[in-house]
Formats: sequence, C-alpha cells, structure tokens
Amino acid sequence: MSTLNSLKMVNSRKPTSIPPVLHRRNKLANKVWEQLQLAKASKDGGTFTVKKFKTVKDSDGARKNIEHEKRIRQWWFVAADGKVCLNVRYGAKIIEFAKGKTAVEVNSADELIKALEIIKVAVEAGELDTQIEAASGAVRAGFRR
Repeated sequence: MSTLNSLKMVNSRKPTSIPPVLHRRNKLANKVWEQLQLAKASKDGGTFTVKKFKTVKDSDGARKNIEHEKRIRQWWFVAADGKVCLNVRYGAKIIEFAKGKTAVEVNSADELIKALEIIKVAVEAGELDTQIEAASGAVRAGFRR
C-alpha cells in the first residue's frame, strides 16, 4: 500500500457527453483538416478522398456495409484579380471572420496551406466559437418550419 500512497488520488468520473460548443469546434476542425489535405493534394497534382461506410440492403433483404468515397468540395476559388480566396463553411453557411469579411485572400497554393493551418489552430483554440455558434444557429433555423 505504500507504493500507492505516492500517487495522487482523486474522485473523478468520465463525462458521458461533450459540451455542444466543443462538439461544434471539433466538427469544424475536422472539416478544415479535410480542406488542408485537399489543398496539399491539389498542389502536388494528386487527389484526396475520404472513405465512408454506408449500410445498404441486398436484394434478399440482408444488410451490409459498403465503402464509398465522400465528396469534398473545395472552399477556395480564384478571384478576378488572380488571387485565391478562401471561405470557411460550417454546414452550408459561410463563417464571417469580421463584420463584412467572409474570405481570406492569399497569393498562392503555399499560402493557402499556411492559411488553412492557421485557421485550424484558431478553431481548436476556440477563437471562432462565436462565429460557429452563429452559423450553427442559422443552419438549425433552416430545419424549423
């Protein structure tokens, strides 16, 4: 028992669910990661796909899982002046970084990758929580009748 006395004992329980703000933050961070991988693959001339599993019924009624590729749309586009603009989306809504500012402008693919990495760090740090909450509310409002 003297060996266990060297450890700090506490009364703690594992949470059964994560808070909604943390869930939204993780969801957006995952989507930014997908965009980051898509940008890296696009720069190198390759492709990036994410595999998903889908449950379907056979002709005899048995259920089975099939694997298919998830479609990922890129968040960036080339503006009229030749610069690359990046919009960050939460669902179908574009996140507004500042009043009237919805895009990040960069000059090249290397800068696009750096911008996505910075945005991912900001999302994980919680700097965009108010914008995520506003976008989430707008997405939720679209489902109400």
